[in-house]
Amino acid sequence: MDGNGHEKSNYGFASDRIFSILKRRLRMTPKMKRTPRIVLCTIAILISLLATSCGGKGQALLTVPEGARAGDLVGMEPCTYNANKVDYQSDCGTLVVPENRSNPDSRLIALPVIRVHALEDAPAEPIFWFAGGPGSTNMSFSHLEGLVDRHDFVMVGYHGMDGSVVLECPEMASAAKGVNENLLSEESLTSFGDAMTECAERLDEEKVDLVGYSIPEIVEDMEAARTALGYERVNLLSGSYGTRVAMIYAWMYPESLHRSAMISVNPPGHFVWEPDTIDALIAYDAELCAQDPGCSDRTGDLAETMWDVSHNMPERWLLIPIDPGKVRFITHFMLFHRGTAASVFDAYLAAAEGDPSGFALMSLAYDFMIPSALTWGDWAAKGGIDYDLRRDWLTEMDPPDSALGAPTSLFVGGATQLSGGWPVAPMPDEFREVQPTDVETLLVSGSMDYSTPAQFATEELLPKLTNGQQVTLSEYGHVSDVWSLQPEATVHLLTTFYDTGEVDDSLFVYQPMNYDVGMMSFPLLAKVLVGLVILVPLLLIVGVWLIVRRVRRRRSAT
Repeated sequence: MDGNGHEKSNYGFASDRIFSILKRRLRMTPKMKRTPRIVLCTIAILISLLATSCGGKGQALLTVPEGARAGDLVGMEPCTYNANKVDYQSDCGTLVVPENRSNPDSRLIALPVIRVHALEDAPAEPIFWFAGGPGSTNMSFSHLEGLVDRHDFVMVGYHGMDGSVVLECPEMASAAKGVNENLLSEESLTSFGDAMTECAERLDEEKVDLVGYSIPEIVEDMEAARTALGYERVNLLSGSYGTRVAMIYAWMYPESLHRSAMISVNPPGHFVWEPDTIDALIAYDAELCAQDPGCSDRTGDLAETMWDVSHNMPERWLLIPIDPGKVRFITHFMLFHRGTAASVFDAYLAAAEGDPSGFALMSLAYDFMIPSALTWGDWAAKGGIDYDLRRDWLTEMDPPDSALGAPTSLFVGGATQLSGGWPVAPMPDEFREVQPTDVETLLVSGSMDYSTPAQFATEELLPKLTNGQQVTLSEYGHVSDVWSLQPEATVHLLTTFYDTGEVDDSLFVYQPMNYDVGMMSFPLLAKVLVGLVILVPLLLIVGVWLIVRRVRRRRSAT
């Protein structure tokens, strides 16, 4: 803890969060309790691979300080923020804001604020961070090196995620496990939709004003923090879902912004994934696979193999059931980043060769990770804004000619179609479409990003930017690829843009997609898991036998 009562920040990305989830899940459902704990050693490897696709949860709940008023930033005191094992001198405090600004009688809520100080004495405009999600914290960032040389770095908690009100929904977490061994069956989707409604009704009974939990309210919070911190103009840095927040900030308060850099851009409408877009990216991967000797030796057409396996998925491997819905859901998320995507393709190719063991491991990993990985109420409140109730989600998201369909959109849209779903706060019509802006903006995209495909930024957002530029990185996936593959080049790109407005991507070097997964093969890990399950009891039996034998010999000797 720091001197202000805040938890000392040692925020990593999702991997730290996932392993904390893993520890808690030792006390899971009766079904999972029957899983030998040694299994966790192997599942942990898979979950660490999945971690880059999911965010973490928020910090401990805050309270509104006595006597505080809306817009107050109270308790800003020195603290230490740790990123990648480096301590940075910072300030930590609490921002007080209305829960729902459209209600003049709204209660107040509290949000955490951390400002990491620039290393130079006369810093330029600060950088405000908007993390991905929704359902994930905005108080986590681990790539400060280089960015804070000339800029303060500010994190403000997300409305409904990080502050005194957190939209926790255990009802949804439980329903997210599915029923009857198929996560995407109509029965499972109905159960999940009912859970959304049940959680929303419970929060309403607890006097949570759900109308206040929207992206425009987050923007108002950020603007309040900017004013309270005394900054004239700020830079924005955003990733994935956070880019939508940054867009709306630029549309609402362009005069408050200096420059905005967006990584993995998500324009309006694209919280929904479409089957044809996913299929096009699988086809792109199939072309790369055909050029890779190891991958092409295993299949003549990766996309065709994906379709065949997805539509003929086995029910089990050995005694372990395979949930086709969970496999498809996990598949989509793991395709977001190139490293995990390679492991997914390896599992599908192995299944085509008659070995579905990787799917069994993916089914198990889903139950360990996904239900506890998100704050589901925040996820539903913000992520639901693009889901049109007039669409036939059950049919459109699972067309028979699609290799994978759009399992995540089917999960959300199908649940809403079959049940009441979440009462999403009204979004102003102007924010449902891309608006023009003069704010200097840099768009950074990956050419094989299955979450936020580059073409949406190119075709929909870039034409509306008077001062916009885009860099598309070949064979890069989602946000974590941009930070992890060539971090020095990424930091150089960003700092040059913030300091000069120029876009310099000269430090990036082409890295071809690598389909060789080595020890990160899910079928291999599944077999190791089974081997451990068999071996450990045998070793225990042998150990007991040796102890008994030794005791008997001692007795016979006396």
